[in-house]
Amino acid sequence: MQRFIARRLVFALLSFLAATFIVFGMSRLAGDPLLIFAQPGGYGMTEERRAELTKYLNLDKPFVIQYFLWAGNAFHGDLGRSLVLQYPVTKMIKQRIGATAQLALAAWLFAALTGVTLGVYSAVNRGGFWDYVGRAIALFGQALPQFWVGIMGIVIFAVTLDWLPAQGRGYPDASLWTQLKHFVLPTVTVGWAGSATYLRLTRSAMLEVLDSEYIKLARIKGVAEWKVVWKHAFRNAFIAPITYSTLFLASFITGATVVELVFSWPGIGRLALAAVFDNDYAILTGIVLVFAIAYIVLSFLADILYAALDPRIRYT
Repeated sequence: MQRFIARRLVFALLSFLAATFIVFGMSRLAGDPLLIFAQPGGYGMTEERRAELTKYLNLDKPFVIQYFLWAGNAFHGDLGRSLVLQYPVTKMIKQRIGATAQLALAAWLFAALTGVTLGVYSAVNRGGFWDYVGRAIALFGQALPQFWVGIMGIVIFAVTLDWLPAQGRGYPDASLWTQLKHFVLPTVTVGWAGSATYLRLTRSAMLEVLDSEYIKLARIKGVAEWKVVWKHAFRNAFIAPITYSTLFLASFITGATVVELVFSWPGIGRLALAAVFDNDYAILTGIVLVFAIAYIVLSFLADILYAALDPRIRYT
């Protein structure tokens, strides 16, 4: 197990180094970040200001030197300053990452609870009502885009029925119930596709386990059906869904950008979209780096979890 973890850790570190190089390289390949902000006659920028920014951003140095200077600063938590707002990028991300993490965690819990539960009932009632319900949810969950689900949720539950708020996280001094109501629509929108994926994974795993010999033997012995399903079958079928859980959480963190825009959620996704419109490569580079780190760390945890649950993986 220790050798497996050490090997995966080396791969994670190499992936991290590759991610930093790719992120920085793409920010430079996108073009000169000063074309908009420092060209003569553009927004009042002068040649002196352009030269000052060029030196500050190390654009006058070779690419490799720029990369190592940026990577060294990033390692110490310094992701530079926004070209537009002239505010530290690290502080801007810290102010927004909490809202995104809360939304991702809520969506992950919603997806896991609904998807796994419906997946089990769908497999147990193969060909029955719950099976068709689960398969329909899985189909629509994979087919419907997030922005459409979010807009329909606003139209139905916020505008027509007036049950839920349509935007924001609510005021900090609002009641707990009011703040929870703000989470409902964004959480369901982000977690809808994940719930469908959980459902499909759980259903297929449960169907395979339920057809195994030891399940038939347990039923022949007269074991109660709920014990057969939840104690014997579910414990073995849950390996596949649980090992994908960390990857689902990573995808919710990085994939909530459109949902944050639809619901005016004050997270890191809206910050990234604003940076795209402003051509603020410093913010974009920092956000993409944070997303890459989240994926690498959670993928590493998924490998460890998989090896812990299935010993055969340790020897691959």
